[in-house]
Amino acid sequence: MAAQPARKPLPDEAPHILVVDDDRRLRDLLARFLGDNGYRVTTAANAAEADQRLARLVFDAIVLDIMMPGENGFDFARRFRTDSAVPILMLTARADGKDRINGLEIGVDDYLAKPFEPRELLLRLGNILKRTMAAEPAQAARPDFVRFGPFLYGLSRGELRKGEEPIRLTEREREILTALAERAGEVVPREELAAQGTAANDRTVDVQMNRLRRKIERDPADPLYLQTVRGVGYRLVTDRT
Repeated sequence: MAAQPARKPLPDEAPHILVVDDDRRLRDLLARFLGDNGYRVTTAANAAEADQRLARLVFDAIVLDIMMPGENGFDFARRFRTDSAVPILMLTARADGKDRINGLEIGVDDYLAKPFEPRELLLRLGNILKRTMAAEPAQAARPDFVRFGPFLYGLSRGELRKGEEPIRLTEREREILTALAERAGEVVPREELAAQGTAANDRTVDVQMNRLRRKIERDPADPLYLQTVRGVGYRLVTDRT
């Protein structure tokens, strides 16, 4: 039997998809199909596993089954939507229109009934990602990443790494770090950081900054990178600052 050609390694900027489905065969098929079409893919068998993956990695979209043991897809999506805008494509074996309405009300971006043509999944997923990118036109003008000490932060993906090790960030921490990285070396007023996304007020910014420093700084009380400018705000000191 002839050996299968090795799949070419995907570029770092390839969209990363989380596939959540309790059907192992379908998970494997989707992972292989999406991988063959230019996506990086991570899989999870249920909501609990999805939470574990989301704690370690940043994803561009989620393909989510409704009917799963434990927490179902609706409940997971509802909980997930409280602090994340990552697009969700929901899979269902039901043709009931009420399910579609329920999912859309929760904040699901698109719906696909099983069984489906893989090509349709690919088209729907591509459309979701295009809409997401179109909603963030300012990202095209900003740098792809900033480096500070042993850390590398990818702005488009909101992904922080120390060498090869991913550093988990909450959505609020990611908002603040992105705002600082976009203006690396500049002082960003505390009021502007408070206006970013879900950061509600100046006190919230200070709390999130302290948490970020514990993840980044060797000595959070004497920070090298996330510096306070007294009475004004904060700045991120990068290797090019």
